[in-house]
Amino acid sequence: MEMTLGKRIAHLRRLKNMKQDDLAQQLNISPQAISKWENDQSCPDISALPLLSKIFDVSIDELLTGQRYEIKGVKALSAENKKQLCDMMLKIVIDDSAEGDIVKVNLPMEIIKVMVEMGMKMDGMLGKDIPPIDIKKIFTMVEMGMIGNLVEIDQNDGTKIRIYVE
Repeated sequence: MEMTLGKRIAHLRRLKNMKQDDLAQQLNISPQAISKWENDQSCPDISALPLLSKIFDVSIDELLTGQRYEIKGVKALSAENKKQLCDMMLKIVIDDSAEGDIVKVNLPMEIIKVMVEMGMKMDGMLGKDIPPIDIKKIFTMVEMGMIGNLVEIDQNDGTKIRIYVE
């Protein structure tokens, strides 16, 4: 049987060696509210999800579904193990927790190749205050057999940018 949101919250709280009172204090709510969540009598308000995910060090997706989406480290594949471009995706995740925005971009590497060949840039395409992304360098890394988490940027304003290839 699949774990409910309430059971998942209780499990994550226990993993952090926290009592219901501790969690309630961090969320500025009553311990009774935590008890109701954990007994599936009610659910957290949507506005509490970002803080819950931060407290438990999980994504909101993992908090809600129980499924972990890991971005693995960089791997250099040998020539014989290299994937074809048509089987690869460039993924960009911009998590602006302060504004509550999450941007996810998935582009097939074949499109990235065309963009590079045309001299296109991604400057400004992903939103304000996002540093320019040199897709030519990323494409060159992929051509050399690099996959995984290629770029990680943690900006001063709390925005997190992850660029990876699968």
